[in-house]
Amino acid sequence: MTLDSDFIRAQFPAFAEPSLQGQAFFENAGGSYTAGAVIDRLTRYYHQRKVQPYAPYEASQLAGAEMDEARSRLAAMMGVDTDELSFGPSTTQNTYVLAQAFRQHLQPGDAIIVTNQDHEANTGPWRRLADAGIEVREWQIDPATGHLPLERLQALLTGPVKLVCFPHCSNVVGEVNPVAEISRMAHDAGAVTCVDGVSYAPHGFVDVAALGADIYLFSAYKTYGPHQGIMVIRRELGMALPNQAHYFNAEVLYKRFTPAGPDHAQIAACAGMADYIDAFAAHHGGGGLDAKGRAALTHQLMRDHETALLQPLLDYLGTRNEVRVLGPHQAENRAPTVALQTEARGEVLARALARHGIMAGGGDFYALRALGAMGADADHGVLRLSFVHYTTRAEVDQLIAALDQVL
Repeated sequence: MTLDSDFIRAQFPAFAEPSLQGQAFFENAGGSYTAGAVIDRLTRYYHQRKVQPYAPYEASQLAGAEMDEARSRLAAMMGVDTDELSFGPSTTQNTYVLAQAFRQHLQPGDAIIVTNQDHEANTGPWRRLADAGIEVREWQIDPATGHLPLERLQALLTGPVKLVCFPHCSNVVGEVNPVAEISRMAHDAGAVTCVDGVSYAPHGFVDVAALGADIYLFSAYKTYGPHQGIMVIRRELGMALPNQAHYFNAEVLYKRFTPAGPDHAQIAACAGMADYIDAFAAHHGGGGLDAKGRAALTHQLMRDHETALLQPLLDYLGTRNEVRVLGPHQAENRAPTVALQTEARGEVLARALARHGIMAGGGDFYALRALGAMGADADHGVLRLSFVHYTTRAEVDQLIAALDQVL
């Protein structure tokens, strides 16, 4: 089965927007287009439900029901219990709150492992635990390839290691890390895992239980939804960590790590992400599957489509001697997020591409540690080209033609 691009693109109002015609979007790693189902729900909420939820009157009851629907449907897609999924204003802030919980939970002399492949949001807050006497060990990438060697992790998993933090894939390296294998290694050593899924989740919602992750974080605004952070915390760990919210919410798992009041409208609108996945699955023959099955089907279709488009781009870039592609040169085990190191500054190239109808990004993308470890000057920046399943072969061809003009 192949992905029906015409159907997919019809679900996103951006592709019918006159001001965007003729432009190909290649900065999806910074935030995806929003599905029409999400926009419809957000609009309806602001028109009809913009009251305090969970009160006895009808508008309030409907508001609360839509918030609950978002949580339950997304959790079902990811194979976790409803209360194991919670929302927050961003993944960066969610990670910071979690780090404060671990600051209270761990003892001086305990150790955690972080990587230098991460976006700063999933490494900086954890590194600050050193101020509380926590030993911070760095799992370092191979400077030539950006790869995280498992043997280096094994060497670090000694003594009092309690937590391993790593990305499902890096937002500049792009290689998909073996989450299930890493989680098994961590668990065998008595540690839990925190997986930054921000750069992977746009390419398919995951089965968290199958991955073995204790914490899995990602961003709704990069997965076709509103600007919310989504976090899955498995119950045993979530109830063991100190409560970070109001004391009277301590026994409610999905509230324990949300110290501020949530954005009701955006949470309700997140149900539109599930609407989109359900419509996607039904159109491609998966309407009879359960929620996790529908998510798995769409995940596979997304990845197959993206891989087929990515390899020609990587092959083309391999012919350009003036370009260094960070990360793997084969599409099979990488996300379609490609960072290029060149003599020209990343922002300069992005500006040049814009004149050819290509929307791309240049800079450090908050991955200064990864860029530095690979010998790329973060101040100079890289050009990043990123796409998702709604991208077409014609747009990749447009990108390649534009790169021919600006490199």
